[in-house]
Amino acid sequence: MQVREAMSSEVLVVGPEHTLRQAARMMSARGVGSAVVIDPDSEGVGIMTERDVLKAIGAGLDPDAERTGAHLTWDVVYAGPDWTVEEAAAAMARGGFRHLVVLDGREVAGVISVRDLMRVWAREHAPTRA
Repeated sequence: MQVREAMSSEVLVVGPEHTLRQAARMMSARGVGSAVVIDPDSEGVGIMTERDVLKAIGAGLDPDAERTGAHLTWDVVYAGPDWTVEEAAAAMARGGFRHLVVLDGREVAGVISVRDLMRVWAREHAPTRA
């Protein structure tokens, strides 16, 4: 199975000037663990994850003052929509992360998460009922 078949194509996008609280509220409302961050003043795409929010709050930072641009990952590993889900899982395991931004050319096509991979695995390994 390819990444395009397993990824979430509805991506939460936030800007680098959103506060951590705003990003956390949006992620919570959408039931997702990450948001793609697009900075119109720079090239590339970043990702803000629930882990980034937890690290900042755990360090005692103010979620109403801190901006996503200061706490996200810009050095993102991207997946291609034609990757297999096994390639995506291997990249996540190597990098120690739970989300991959999927780029189709230079455009964000979606995000694939460990949750998506688990859904695929469960569907493929579901016991057959007699």
